[in-house]
Amino acid sequence: MAMTTLSDLLFVALFAIAAPLMDHGVFWPAHRRLAQTDPAWARIWLCAWTIGSLWTLAAFGAALWLASGRSFASLGFTVPEGWRLWAAIALWLLLAAYQGWAIWMLTRSAEQRAGLRGQVESLAAVLPHTRPELQWFSGVSLTAGFCEEFLYRGYFIWAFAPWLGWWGAAALSLPFFAAAHFYQGWNGVVRTGVVGALFTGVVALFDSLWPAIALHALIDLGSGAMSWLALRERPEAGSSATR
Repeated sequence: MAMTTLSDLLFVALFAIAAPLMDHGVFWPAHRRLAQTDPAWARIWLCAWTIGSLWTLAAFGAALWLASGRSFASLGFTVPEGWRLWAAIALWLLLAAYQGWAIWMLTRSAEQRAGLRGQVESLAAVLPHTRPELQWFSGVSLTAGFCEEFLYRGYFIWAFAPWLGWWGAAALSLPFFAAAHFYQGWNGVVRTGVVGALFTGVVALFDSLWPAIALHALIDLGSGAMSWLALRERPEAGSSATR
């Protein structure tokens, strides 16, 4: 088994500590200022930044991994076999069916859309309001599904497992993963930590990152679609994009 190097630890510090701190101190204040004058453009700018920054980090990590001569299989990029494969497919299909049903119900009920609009109001500055924004948000969802699982459930856990064991490293990754979503407020941090724990369980159960990647992307895609259905009816000054 390949051992963790100083370069690996520095990379983990980059994506788990330095990048979130830069976002908190520089990026999010800039986003809030832009949102005050042009909220629609601020949301698209947010999506573009998120997609670019996450793929840049993932590409850097992949290059470091390849330069060390390691197999991606040891990071968790293996296809589940036997019952694990069928169980993973069934779980994804069940979640997809549930989210499809929830989206369908929202399209039919103004009352449910109003209720959801009240629930997501605190995050309205980052959620999609228009079709173009929903397309950008879908790109973020696919990006987060792959990149965040690769970084936090893959690289982070692998880097610390030699000292803490797999479960210890997985537990250590959770507060860093949750803190990276501090822009959602403390409630969002707690929710993200819980969801991160579920993804960790998925990785452990199926012995692969792929089911967690697929579920992560699906959850984010569904959340984006439902938020759009609710928020497209929310009046907003300065937003003229197609709904």
